[in-house]
Amino acid sequence: MNPRTRLWLVVLGGGGLAALLVAACLRLPVFGGPWHPYGDRAVRAALARHTANTVASVNFDQRAFDTMGEMTILFGAVLGCVVLLRQARDEHRDPPAPCEVAAPVRRYALIVLPVALVTGLYVIAHGQLSPGGGFQGGVVAATALHLMYLGADYAALERIRPIEAYEIGDALSASAYLVLGFAGVLAGSAFLANTLLPYGTFNMLSSGGTVPLLNAAIGMEVACAVVVLLARFLDQAVEIEEGSGE
Repeated sequence: MNPRTRLWLVVLGGGGLAALLVAACLRLPVFGGPWHPYGDRAVRAALARHTANTVASVNFDQRAFDTMGEMTILFGAVLGCVVLLRQARDEHRDPPAPCEVAAPVRRYALIVLPVALVTGLYVIAHGQLSPGGGFQGGVVAATALHLMYLGADYAALERIRPIEAYEIGDALSASAYLVLGFAGVLAGSAFLANTLLPYGTFNMLSSGGTVPLLNAAIGMEVACAVVVLLARFLDQAVEIEEGSGE
C-alpha cells in the first residue's frame, strides 16, 4: 500500500468517525441539566443487585464487557513491553551494586510499605462497597512494593518481586475474568451477566453477586501488570546505567 492510499484511508476513516462523534454529542443532555436518565437507571440497577458502589456496578456488572476491553488493553501493553524489552541472548546484566540510603528515607519507606500494601488490598476488597476498586487498589498495591527500591536498593526489590510469578499472576487474573464471563453463558445467561451468584446482603463484602469476583480479578491483574511493566523499565534503566559506567 502506497502512502497516498494510506492517507486517503486515514482521511475517510477519520472523517466517518468524526461525523459519528458529532452526531452522538448533539444528542447528549444539556450539561448540568436536571435530566440524567443513564445515571438514574445505573443507580437503580446497582441497588437492585445489592451493590453499594454504583461505579463498581457499572464497571463489573452493567458494562462489564467494556471493562474487559480495558483489561485487554493493559494486558496487551504488558505483553508488548515483555516482548520488546526482553533480555537478548547476548545480553548479560550483573547484579546492581548496593547503594547507600539515608536513614530517614529507609525508615519511612519500610514503615509505609506494609501500610500502603494493605491499603491497596483493602481498596480492592471493598471496591463494591466504597469508592475505589480493582483498578485503583491494584495500582496502589503494585507501587507499594516499590517503596523497597527507595528504602533499600534494587536487589532488595528483586527479592520480594519474583517477576515470573507476577507474569503468571497477570495471565491468571485476566483468564479468571474471562472464565467468570463464560460461566454465565454456561449457566444459561449472557456473557458476564450478573446472574451466577446470589446478590447477598446489601453493604456486605459478599454482596453484589459476581461484582466482587470480577473486581478482585481486575485488581490482581492491574497489580501484576504494573509490577511487570515497572520491572521491565527498571531493568532497562539499570542496564543503561551500568553501560554508561563502564
